[in-house]
Amino acid sequence: MDDEELVEAARDVQSEAYVPYSNYRVGAAIETADGEVYVGCNLENANYSNSLHAEEVAVAEALKDGHRDFEVVAVSSGKRDAVTPCGMCRQTLAEFCDEDFRVLCDAGEDGVREHRLGDLLPETIGPETLGK
Repeated sequence: MDDEELVEAARDVQSEAYVPYSNYRVGAAIETADGEVYVGCNLENANYSNSLHAEEVAVAEALKDGHRDFEVVAVSSGKRDAVTPCGMCRQTLAEFCDEDFRVLCDAGEDGVREHRLGDLLPETIGPETLGK
C-alpha cells in the first residue's frame, strides 16, 4: 500500500472512534512487513487512563494475528492537524519497530509529515535497558 492509501485508511477508521468526551477522533493504520494493513481508532472511557489510543489498537489487532514486524504507520485526526503518536504509543511502537520506522502524520491540505520513530522517541526503553 502506498503512503496516501495508508493515510486514507487511517482517515476512514475515524468514523468508528468512540470519543464522547474529547470529540477528537483519531485513526491509525499500520502496515506489516508482509504488506497487511491493520487499523485502529481511539476509544475513550470516562476514566481517561482506561482509554485506548488508535495506534495501540492497530498494533494490537496485528499482534493478535501473529505479526511482529512493521514497516510504517499513518496517523490522522479529524482536524488533520498532523498529530503525532503520544509518548505511550511511541513506546508501544518502539517495542516492535526500530528507530528508522516511518511515522506518517496527516496534515490535510498541507500533505503528510513524515517522522522517524527514533526522532520522536530518542533513547527509548528496550530490552537492553532492562538488562535483557
